[in-house]
Amino acid sequence: MGDSTGRGGRDRDAGGRARSARPRDGLGRPLAYGAPGVARQPEGVARTPEGTVREAQRLLDAGMPFHAHEVFEDAWKSGPPAEAPLWKSLAQLAVGLTHAARGNAVGGARLLRRGAAGLGGRAGESPYGLDLAGLVRWAGELAGRVEGGEPVDAAREAPRLLGGGLE
Repeated sequence: MGDSTGRGGRDRDAGGRARSARPRDGLGRPLAYGAPGVARQPEGVARTPEGTVREAQRLLDAGMPFHAHEVFEDAWKSGPPAEAPLWKSLAQLAVGLTHAARGNAVGGARLLRRGAAGLGGRAGESPYGLDLAGLVRWAGELAGRVEGGEPVDAAREAPRLLGGGLE
């Protein structure tokens, strides 16, 4: 990372893809080069579904929903295509929490509602022990509070992925 090839002056990874080498904070916001930041999630990690849920919950509980989104994104992109909508919706919930915690009420509420809509048709299911109905309720409730201007602390608002939508 950080290998700038001169193509537009952008940082590039070893494969030549644009990827910022700037450190990031716990909400994924870029910091100045050289500033201490939070370690990034490695990309393309193939985890079991249970491992994905465990790691995402750990990151959510730590107030790092941006990083949890990356874990869900790995599952979405590397898992069976039939499960991609589940993981994509969970990633949207995590990104919605990220935006809400960053103070972006419009984007946060929109992504929380989009993720909830993606799970809504499956709300009676609990794949891998996920409480989809609880997550849909959590997302709708949080989206309403965010739209009302309430500030959001990512760790305090972290959803419970298993057995109940709220902490």
